Amino acid sequence: MSAADVLTLLALTLALTHFSIPLLYYLYLRSRWLNKPWDIKKDPSYRPRVTIIVPTYNEAGLIESKLDNIFEQDYPKDLMSIIVVDSASTDGTVDIVERWRNKHPDARLVIIREDVRRGKAYALNNALKHVDGEIIVITDADSKWASKNVLSKTVSWLSDPNVGAVTCVKRPEKKGPLDIEAGYRDFYNIVRIGESKKWSTPIFHGELAAYKKDLLIEIGGFPLDIGADDSHSATLITLREKRSVVAEDVECIEIVPEKEYEMWRIRRAQHLVQHFIKTIKYIRSAPKKFRSILFIETWLHLINPWLLLAATSLLLYRALEGSLKALIILVIGSTLLIYKPFRTWIATQIYLIVSMIRNIFSREIIWRKLDKNIRDNIY
Repeated sequence: MSAADVLTLLALTLALTHFSIPLLYYLYLRSRWLNKPWDIKKDPSYRPRVTIIVPTYNEAGLIESKLDNIFEQDYPKDLMSIIVVDSASTDGTVDIVERWRNKHPDARLVIIREDVRRGKAYALNNALKHVDGEIIVITDADSKWASKNVLSKTVSWLSDPNVGAVTCVKRPEKKGPLDIEAGYRDFYNIVRIGESKKWSTPIFHGELAAYKKDLLIEIGGFPLDIGADDSHSATLITLREKRSVVAEDVECIEIVPEKEYEMWRIRRAQHLVQHFIKTIKYIRSAPKKFRSILFIETWLHLINPWLLLAATSLLLYRALEGSLKALIILVIGSTLLIYKPFRTWIATQIYLIVSMIRNIFSREIIWRKLDKNIRDNIY
């Protein structure tokens, strides 16, 4: 076998490894766990005190509808409080919150004003000092809860003493460029639910992340040095032998930005990359059922994208040398981009690679606001 053939074989091996590991993981979760009954005991009558924290920065266009969305929940109003922690908004966000509070005197709402924007996690830790609920729910202003019983359903999952944190299933309001976001979520939600049924998932969502207060305090609140504060906090809780799950009956709407979709995806990828880099040291000591999940997700986010880049680079090199085999493989790969799942997967790998490079220069703990809007008719 010539040296040129060895390079082509190496490229094929890298590509096969890149695609086979996530595909096998997806098929394993779907066939073994997705349709399996939950081993979590939910109590629909469980009604602890709940504090909902909404971090804001220049959310004037969204905050009123967000507060309406929360207040429309069927959870008892005397057991529900809201904290809006504003990080030095310059667009009148706080004024809108104050007007909303005046119109809803029966709402238990506290406004915390920060003089300087220091990042979401800093704002959340600031709000934790004012929490009076047994359950803490974090929700981004640029999101919506898809039904009026989202909070009640979320709390019922936390009635099980073995569950420490709960997050939602995400549904994008828009499909995103080339249907990438919709395709990504189809795959993503199946994996998250499968991991949750097996034991726990290491990835949480800012649209709704609920934690038992005592566990959140025990882990020291939210991490200040990475962007994925929700996911990392849930993972730390799981490392304490409590489960962190995606509740399949709790659905939230994710707002996809009108512009700069790619930068939005890259920033989110940066935060997850930071999270998994920080959790590497915990893999060996993680609870047995969670260890394999944490390992494979770390691999998929930190290592696997580079295999695709290496395979593609080698094939391009061989094609430029005149290899017909390499050229045919590249043409087949390009043609497969017509298929939405494949197109979605390739885009996700590109976002992860770019995010790892960007993390070298900027961690994006404090990021530039992107314009987002959402329709009113969400129910």
